[in-house]
Amino acid sequence: MPLPVSRSLIPVDTSTPERAGREESRPNDGFDLVHRETHLRDSVDVERYLPDILGRALARIWIDPIFRDQFAAGPVETLAAYDVHLPESITIDFVTENTPRPQVVVYEQRRPGGPRRRLLYLRLVMMAGR
Repeated sequence: MPLPVSRSLIPVDTSTPERAGREESRPNDGFDLVHRETHLRDSVDVERYLPDILGRALARIWIDPIFRDQFAAGPVETLAAYDVHLPESITIDFVTENTPRPQVVVYEQRRPGGPRRRLLYLRLVMMAGR
């Protein structure tokens, strides 16, 4: 039996902490961020797995204006629509002003009203080689 062919922009990391379940619930547009529903439980999971997932999201933002608008309006909600679930303590800022390329900044806020701690940030960088 042949293996299914992925239509992802970037190969999906199969080592993420996934749970079987709602595979058919994410938008059926052919661009997966993960194979299956993924629950990141804490900041350790976020720092370990979210950079790869957000890298795929940034690549898609570069070529898909509808996805870009959706992500800009609500990064956490957009990830949830694509079956990536974050802890409530995690927030994401999508920065487009005063930067040549979009940037995603991930914060952790352990208690409501408390200080936010930056966990990571990603920016799409284009490189050419010869």
